[in-house]
Amino acid sequence: MSELKSICVFCGSKSGNDQQFQRSAIELGRLMAQRNISLVYGGGSVGLMGIIADAVLDSGGRVIGVIPRQLATKELLHPGATEMHVVEDMHSRKAKMSECSDAFIAMPGGYGTLEELFEVVSWVQLGIYSKPVGLLNTSGFYDPLLNMVEHCIETEFIKPKYRDLIIADESPSSLIDHLQRHELPVIEKILDLEEI
Repeated sequence: MSELKSICVFCGSKSGNDQQFQRSAIELGRLMAQRNISLVYGGGSVGLMGIIADAVLDSGGRVIGVIPRQLATKELLHPGATEMHVVEDMHSRKAKMSECSDAFIAMPGGYGTLEELFEVVSWVQLGIYSKPVGLLNTSGFYDPLLNMVEHCIETEFIKPKYRDLIIADESPSSLIDHLQRHELPVIEKILDLEEI
């Protein structure tokens, strides 16, 4: 069982139309603080980003924000973050967030959340990262995405063993437990595209 000192959470800058999304963000934030796991996130004060950051801070936890300069306005940048990194662009943001994290969780979100999720999953598949990736599948939000992954496996665009690159759970507590004990599939050194 690996000790997680920090988890990067990808999530929406909106709150969504289901109160359970917000409740799960609060529960995850409180749990991370209780377990002494730092939150690494996009640095915002709005939507689910702001909700989870507030929950961690309100519970005495540590919050590390990473935000691009163009988004670091008074309206968006979280003023209470324990540590805030203002970076030049989105690419720098993702690199810094990954560098600071032992694992990743995607909560509900839009294009940006999905893009961040699939980039880290791709990089784990390529052996660039060796860190677990989880989906907080609140109210079945990620069921369509998980079905798409199964479709990609059935149509032989993803190897079956890479199904285990993503851990999905509705419960924040159970998801953190899974991330701590998860063993990634063996990633061979890729010599050509046929091996992916």
